[in-house]
Amino acid sequence: MVKLLVADQYPIITKGIELVFSDSRDVKIVATVADGEAIFDVLNEYYVDIIMCDIDLPKLNGISVLRRLKKEHPNVKTIIFSGQQEDVYAISTIKAGADGFISKTEDLLTLKDAIMKVHLGGVYLSPALSKKIASNKSKSRGGSYFKKLSTREVEVLKLLSNGRRNKEVAEELNINEKTVSTYKARLMKKLNVSNLIDLVNQANNLNL
Repeated sequence: MVKLLVADQYPIITKGIELVFSDSRDVKIVATVADGEAIFDVLNEYYVDIIMCDIDLPKLNGISVLRRLKKEHPNVKTIIFSGQQEDVYAISTIKAGADGFISKTEDLLTLKDAIMKVHLGGVYLSPALSKKIASNKSKSRGGSYFKKLSTREVEVLKLLSNGRRNKEVAEELNINEKTVSTYKARLMKKLNVSNLIDLVNQANNLNL
């Protein structure tokens, strides 16, 4: 049986997943938490096979969780369960250490399939995205955003689009303000904008 930890700031999501697997013989919900820091409190107390977490978590965002898990709990697998645009986030989160990415728009059967595939050692991406990646690999050029932006750039862009100032971004990501400014400059160049307002608008167009 797969022991699952669910991390999402919205109770309707965590309660819903608990109900979905309440009678399951294959998946057991060990705990649900509402922020990134709480994930590690649970891991210090319970055995967990897979963490299913959102990117937008309070205290410690999903990508920061992935980086910390690599160091502290490398054997725990992680599936990012998000409403964010798959093209932008899926590849970045896999690069950061996730074992799968599933959209919150998917059906319940797909959710279980993703959990079981990751549990058996696979990596889960939607069939549509897998096909798109294969198509891009076969071409000499590819302008999709998930190829343009690094994992850290996506993370910085997400925080900036949420209204965080450079200092706040630096504190959350444990980097200095000068580094944030460097990332901001790179993002403007890659997304072909010249100011922060246009950068945020571009992020919104990407559903970041």
